[in-house]
Amino acid sequence: MSLYNIFLFVHIVSGAICLITGAVASFARKRKGRHTIMGEIYHGGYVAILISSVVMAIMHWSESAYLFYIALFSYGLALFGYLAKKYRWKNWLTKHISGMLGSYIGIITATLVVNGSKIPLINEIPSLILWLAPTIIGTPIISIVNRRYVKTKKVKEIAQ
Repeated sequence: MSLYNIFLFVHIVSGAICLITGAVASFARKRKGRHTIMGEIYHGGYVAILISSVVMAIMHWSESAYLFYIALFSYGLALFGYLAKKYRWKNWLTKHISGMLGSYIGIITATLVVNGSKIPLINEIPSLILWLAPTIIGTPIISIVNRRYVKTKKVKEIAQ
């Protein structure tokens, strides 16, 4: 097994872990427990994705340079969301939601772009749509979720 294939294996496993834990964390109750455990695993998986993406992109730059940029941008969003919660920055909840869901959009985009040609029905969708659809669909979802949780948090603060 070549060094590239080892990094590819790590990348695929980490991507699958992030897709699963990101979905579980998104739908879990927002408190310590399942949500935070899945979030920690998600973040760790994203670190592995970042490292493997950068290494693979450097090894095969002409075919995979885009992996480098997606990985940096998407992990930047994950790190932003992670740190906003960890350090309770001002308006941390909005930043946490935006960063984490934004990074999830990134991983969905990368998965579709890299694997879309191999998935029946999706392989009939033009590549540009695969690049743009997750962001077009996901951005309003981020806005809706932010409004829902920020409003809930303010109501709880007023009640206390």
